[in-house]
Amino acid sequence: MKQLTDWIAAHREEMLTELRAYVELETPSDDRASLERGLEFVEAWITRHLGEPSARTLTSGGEQGDTVVLDLPGELPGEPVAVLAHYDTVWPLGTLAEIPFSVDGDVLRGPGVFDMKSGLLQLVWGLKALRELGIPYRTVRLLLNGDEEIGSPVARTVIQDVARSVPEVLVLEASGPGGAVKTARKGVGLFQVHLTGVEAHAGLDPTAGASAILALARIVPQLHAATDLSVGTSVNVGVVTGGTRPNVTPGKAWASIDVRVADPAEEQRIDEVLRNLDTGDERVTYEVTGRWNRPVMVRTASTAELFSRAREVAAELGIDLQEIAVGGASDGNFASAAGAAVLDGLGAVGAGAHARSEHATVSGLLERTALLALLLTR
Repeated sequence: MKQLTDWIAAHREEMLTELRAYVELETPSDDRASLERGLEFVEAWITRHLGEPSARTLTSGGEQGDTVVLDLPGELPGEPVAVLAHYDTVWPLGTLAEIPFSVDGDVLRGPGVFDMKSGLLQLVWGLKALRELGIPYRTVRLLLNGDEEIGSPVARTVIQDVARSVPEVLVLEASGPGGAVKTARKGVGLFQVHLTGVEAHAGLDPTAGASAILALARIVPQLHAATDLSVGTSVNVGVVTGGTRPNVTPGKAWASIDVRVADPAEEQRIDEVLRNLDTGDERVTYEVTGRWNRPVMVRTASTAELFSRAREVAAELGIDLQEIAVGGASDGNFASAAGAAVLDGLGAVGAGAHARSEHATVSGLLERTALLALLLTR
């Protein structure tokens, strides 16, 4: 144990140098060329430290980033453990000039440093430590996703296939408060409601039209009323728009809706709500588009058992590992729905995902590197 933690501590500066290089290679989800450069960097970096993978599959992302699955061979017998990581970030090109990579005492800053570039660095250096020290570990089936921040439209089927091929999945997403790992996540539905009314001159003939905006105003309370926090369900109408000019009865309006559910059964209830909205005017019709973006990540018995083992391993490092259920979603949702035990939030310790306050900690980086390494020796 001490040999491992001492080795990691001795390579602190090298790790930070490589993290800087990775963070300074911006990889926004909506820039294909940047994602191609990012994936090329990541694969070359992994190979340099860990050798050639024993298997590699690539799924084209089209306009988004590609998904690559690498088998990194270990010496221990048994099935591989899958590890999920994404190399895209929410930050647009040029953010680095506004939020440059920096190390200020224990605090690391830079676009994507917390979500989730530190997580992948921790895995690579954890495996490198085990290789250098001659400690056997399990084969790792590493999935690198280039479209996670936009809902994994391409990667989701690959994630599900990988999750069905292994009993356990570790996710390198950033940790929860205090470094807690995530054993449950809400499912996410992203919907739009489109209303069509009747346009008319609002001044000359105010009764001839049927206002799509007025109908939307009636619908919004119905949507928010579907929230039931006692079972973990929230409905938020986050964007509304409609109409053309002040003197025209609006014939079009639409709203964008975010739904979070902790219970898979709630998906059916929300679907029923969306099918039975009342516009208050028979001349105004509506259509709902969108879908359930991610299924619920349930804390199953197998996930609970996986956390229990991780907690025991963490205790050997002097870490009091805690678990948390969160409202945000990740690729862990897809893996869980495919039947695997999932331990999420094993990446960076810090805070501020998707915010300009995003930061990770150096101490957490070293600690989590050791934890990942030990998990992969069991």
